[in-house]
Amino acid sequence: MYLNEFDATMKLIQGKWKIYIIYYIHEQDTTRFNQLSRDLSDVSKKTLTLQLRQLEVDGLISRLTTSGYPLKVEYHLTTLGLSMIPVLDMICDWGNDHISPDLLAAKLCD
Repeated sequence: MYLNEFDATMKLIQGKWKIYIIYYIHEQDTTRFNQLSRDLSDVSKKTLTLQLRQLEVDGLISRLTTSGYPLKVEYHLTTLGLSMIPVLDMICDWGNDHISPDLLAAKLCD
């Protein structure tokens, strides 16, 4: 249960790496775990796994496993996940307009 629609939306993206993961998958269209792990090298594999699972449970990403050896696991944004991109873009735009670049450890979006 959520307090309201704002609370529900924020809980979907709450987590240190979820927004990075969503943007990364969006930019790549499809990505595999090892690729994500390499490119988001500051996140532990355990944390990455947990956040990917939460995003999947919340319906923002889908996980596709192909049979064969080795198994391939690919992640895609769902329609719900894609609908989150404009929201995240607006948050980024606000941050770019109102937060000094000196206070940012990194810049996620341009």
